[in-house]
Order: sequence, then structure tokens, then C-alpha cells
Amino acid sequence: MSEQLRREFNARWTPEKYERFLRMIDERAGTHVAFRNCETPCFFEVRFLNDMAAAGEELIRQLVDSPEYWRLSNEAIPARYRVPNEPHAPLFVQVDFGVIQDSEGHLHPRLVEIQGFPSLYAYQPTLSQAYIDAYELDPMLRFLFSGLDGTTYWNLLRRVVVAGHDPENVILLEIDPRRQKTLCDFLVTEHRLGVRAVCITQLKREGNRLYYDREGRRVPVRRIYNRAIVDELERRGVDAPFDWRDDLDVEWAGHPNFYFRISKFSIPYLRHVTVPETIFLSDVKELPANVADWVLKPLYSFAGLGVKVGPTREEVDQIPAANRHNWILQQRMPFAPVIETPEGPTKAEVRIMYIWDEKPRPVCNIIRMGRGKMMGVDHNKDMKWVGASAALFY
Repeated sequence: MSEQLRREFNARWTPEKYERFLRMIDERAGTHVAFRNCETPCFFEVRFLNDMAAAGEELIRQLVDSPEYWRLSNEAIPARYRVPNEPHAPLFVQVDFGVIQDSEGHLHPRLVEIQGFPSLYAYQPTLSQAYIDAYELDPMLRFLFSGLDGTTYWNLLRRVVVAGHDPENVILLEIDPRRQKTLCDFLVTEHRLGVRAVCITQLKREGNRLYYDREGRRVPVRRIYNRAIVDELERRGVDAPFDWRDDLDVEWAGHPNFYFRISKFSIPYLRHVTVPETIFLSDVKELPANVADWVLKPLYSFAGLGVKVGPTREEVDQIPAANRHNWILQQRMPFAPVIETPEGPTKAEVRIMYIWDEKPRPVCNIIRMGRGKMMGVDHNKDMKWVGASAALFY
């Protein structure tokens, strides 16, 4: 941690500056941001973040470069959601790390989750810059990786999402996007890239082609920036106007198969110092005596749904034997409350966001801050100095 920057920020913080920050992100997002944004950014040493980003790249490579894992992970993709024309690597990957502290006070990352699915690639840099502008921080502070700046980052994102098409022929695919908490990201995406969010139920199909309505015009879809989460499709009973298994005349910016292939399903196969012990529940012959020191996770839930931190034996026993292959037990890591705030020390979870650009390239970060059992904003309600944030560094 950069303790000097932390002390200076806390000393200069005022409620008025925080209100200015909130107004700024709403204005720049083009809507009220529906989730909680923390009163503060996090100030990390760049070496720590670079080490974390390098660890994430190693984890992604372990999966993508392994023919054996590719064979094993075929079973993770449900037959009804197996989309053809899968590329050799995921276009987008998120690697989430918790921060722990050893007995000598040194910080270390520990893997929480890995996901081959897009995150807030448009909103997060907007949020990060708003921290700098609203709080009048040093403009030399950075939040992008791999030598990217405000121009080259957006050029890269445009290249991988739009891929040379007319932007109106590229859509951000979601379920009822106007009512999603991530609407802020969709609107910034449209503003920056010209790519509009379209509800999956509003698509029309003719033969193997898809269309959507745009100001009364029927516009063909050439490329899909996929943000539709299968778990939500299932929970809400949403029927797509196409079959995921069909060979549609469309490109995928983020192929849907990687939502399953690079996921919590992957974690038991990873071997790395940052990876806590993780096992499929179906492989557990006898529960650990200290089951409260583990985390029970469904493989394909989103935003922490169904996760049990420190489960009871009764909660584990309630999962039917036939469904236990869809759950993992992960050793619980004691995340360190290393962010000093006026409300007390706060824990941080760091997401390194990657774009596959000949290799997994770290591009940006997301921070979740909290003092609850989990870091998601839904798990730290009615608290201050918690929520979504960003890592700033020199």
C-alpha cells in the first residue's frame, strides 16, 4: 500500500468532495449509478499490482495452453448453451484476488475467482478518472496497465469490440439492459464506441441472421458484445429468439462458451501459489472438520448468489448428490483490512481485467471494498467507505 497517499487523502477528504465525485460519475455515465461507489480509491504500489497481473496471466495461460484442460472443460458447457465457432482463447478474462497479510506485514494476492466474461470495461476507467478529477488528485496517477493511456485504451477496446464493423451493426447483448445495475457501463460503451445495448428478447431472426430495431429501421447484427449471463437467463425464464447451438451469421466479442470454460470450474485445476485449495464438492468423501474455514460456491452463479462463507454441515448436506459436481469448496482466506479509512480498516478485493491481444493483456482494474464476509456491493449494505472503487498508482 502507498501509506503516504492514503494519509494525505484521508486528511483532505470531505463529504462535499464525495458528493462532487458522485455527481461527476452520474454525469459522465449519463445515468444515476445504481450501485455504491466507495468514498475513496485505493493507492497501491505499482509493483504489487504488476505482480498480481502477472500471476493472473499465468493462471489464464495454464488453462488456455492445456489441451487436457480444454478436453475436461468441455463437460462444463451445458449442451443447450454450446455455441459453435469457438476461438482458441477468451477475448475477455477477469481474475479476482483477495489481499492477505503475512506475519511480517507483507501483502500477498490470493485467487478468489476467474471468469472468461466481460466486465465494466467502459465504466471502470470512467470511474477511475472521476476519482482523480473530483478529488483533485495528482493527474500523473494511473489506473491502466500495459502502458495504455486514455487514448490507446479506448482504441484497443474499440478494436476488439467493434472489430472494424459499422458500430450500429454491433450490439451489446443483455437482458432488459435499462434495468440492470450496470446500465452505467452500457451507456458509456455506447457513448465511446457507438455500440448500443439491446435486450436479447428484442432480437429478430431470419434464417441464420439476427436483426434489431433502431429508430424504426431493421438493422442487421454482425457482431455481439455478449453480456447476457446464462444464470440470469435461467433464473428469469428468458427465452432467446434463437438457439445458442445454431451456426448463426454473427461474430462474438466474448464467445459465450468461455463463461463456462473459464470459471469457478477452472479453479480446482489451477496450480499456483496464489490459488487456495479448491475441490469439487462431488469429490469430497468426508467434509473437513473445520468446514467453517471454507467457502461453498456454486459454479455458475453471478454477483455472489448462492455463495456460503463458512457454511454449516447442514447447508452442505442440503445439496443433492446429483448436483454436487456444480459446486466447489474453497479454502477460506483471511483477507486483511489494509485500507485505513475514517470508518476503520477495510478489506479490498482486486479484479485485474484482461483483453486477449495475442496474449492475455492486463488493461484495467476494479476494486471491491468491504468489511462484510464478501466484497460485493450487495454484501456491504448500510456501510460507509465500502463499495466499488479503483486502484490508482504511479
